[in-house]
Parts: sequence; C-alpha cells; structure tokens
Amino acid sequence: MGEVVGAGIVSHVPTIMLPEETRRELNGGKEISIVPGFHRLRDEVLDVLEPDTFIVFDTHCATLLEFFVPAHERRSGKFTSEELPNGMRQVPYDMKGSPELAQLMADAINAEGVRSSTVDDPYLPIHYGTVNVAHYLNRGEEWLSIGVCMTADADDYLRVGRGIGKAIDRSDRRVVLLASGSMSHRFYPLKEILKYESSDPELVYPGNREADMKRLDWFYAGNHADVIDTMDDYYSARPEGNFGHYLMMVGAIGGRDCKAVGRLFSDYENAVGTSQVHVWFDRPEGGWAGA
Repeated sequence: MGEVVGAGIVSHVPTIMLPEETRRELNGGKEISIVPGFHRLRDEVLDVLEPDTFIVFDTHCATLLEFFVPAHERRSGKFTSEELPNGMRQVPYDMKGSPELAQLMADAINAEGVRSSTVDDPYLPIHYGTVNVAHYLNRGEEWLSIGVCMTADADDYLRVGRGIGKAIDRSDRRVVLLASGSMSHRFYPLKEILKYESSDPELVYPGNREADMKRLDWFYAGNHADVIDTMDDYYSARPEGNFGHYLMMVGAIGGRDCKAVGRLFSDYENAVGTSQVHVWFDRPEGGWAGA
C-alpha cells in the first residue's frame, strides 16, 4: 500500500535558474531565499523521507478538455522556455517516470467524475514548473507531473486530487506531492516591470500581499477548510493557475478535512509583482485527513 509522505507548495520562479551572481545583482546583492530554501528542503526533509516518487502539480502545463498524466518511462532532454528564452535556455533534465502509477492516477481521476488520460508521446512538451523544481530536488526518484485545466473549477481540482490520493493508496510508492507555482500572480506592466525584480515583499502587486498573508496564516494553523471555502474571494488576487496546484495537492491529502500545518522553507518574496514562497506540510501523526 502506498502513501503520501509529505507535501508542499514550491516556487518555480525563473530567477532561480540564473547564475547566483546574476540573482544577487537583481536583488541588491542578496541571494533570493527560494534557492537556499530548495537546498534546505532536500537536505532536511526529503533526504529523511526518501520518497520513491514525486508528483508535481505544474501550473505551466495548461490543458483544455481533460487532465492528463505523462506516462513515459523516462523524460530527458534540454528545455528552453518560450516565456524567457534568454534566461532559461537549454536547461538539461532527466527524470525517471512511472507508467504504472500514471495509469492508476488517470483511472482514479476518471472514477471521481473528471476526464483524464495518460500520454506517453515522446514529443509531449515539458514545462518549467517541473524542470526548475526537479533541477534542485531530483536525486533519481520517479517524477510525474500533472497540469492545470483552463476550464476546471475548484471542485474539479479537489476531485482530481482525491483521485490521485486513492491511486497512491493503491500503489506501492512513497510519494511526495509538490504544488509548483506561486500564490498571488499578477505582473507589473512591461514599461515598469524591470523596476520590480527585487525579492522585497513590499513590491508584490498592490493588494495581493494581504490576501496571501491571510492564507499563509491559515496554512500555519492547519486550516485548509478556510482556504478552500474562500477561493472565490482569493481569485481577485489572481493566484497562479487559479490555485489549482494547491487544490489538487490538498485534495489528495484530505481536502477540507486536512489539518496539516505549514512551515516556511523560504521567505515570502516578490518576483515582478508575483508572490513566491515554499510552504511545507508534514504528514500529521495519525494520517492526513482529520488529524
């Protein structure tokens, strides 16, 4: 029987793929906390948990008619981003897959009433919501990713997560769930955007920081019900991927009943108006839901 051994919201902000010297130049001589946060997360948590598999909920993979799960034996190559081709270019990646678990996930999502399938097309694009995170955290484990759906609502995402949780239970894998994306996600206009590259949280797009802080406080209290119940309000802060990455993650570990307490593995930071943060949720003693 498989189990989710840990879960977290992680930033995939493109800045982390720049050389450290460049990152410091953009940030007044300081390192952005997201990078050492990845190292801490790997050393202090993941190396202890020793997961077999990572499942990444990737906000940069956007579907229309269904959710799909990559079912490749392995995905490898070089990644260049069309969004920032001069900042993320020819980034090597090499990730072992798990076709068996991918099929279990797709079947279980369908059983929850949400259309899903597996895809093993070798030309299927990969996205930096997966590549950037794996760059820091991959140590040879299996990596699967599932994207957001542009036509899905919060209930759809929670159903997808619930199905993934059931699929993991039916597997023999120790799994870590990674919700790859930001919280509020509004950019400054092109004419101004380069003035806001610093990580200073005061530069997060006006009004959005307060909305993020409220949800971070709920994470610290293990109060996922309030986060879920106020999604309509939170949409005004434009969370990345309609917060589908978080909703799928929490759906797999109990949804509204989840009491997992969040702890920071980075500062809360700005990136050209968007918010960036790592929040880790340890498995509560006694299990995820209702603990």
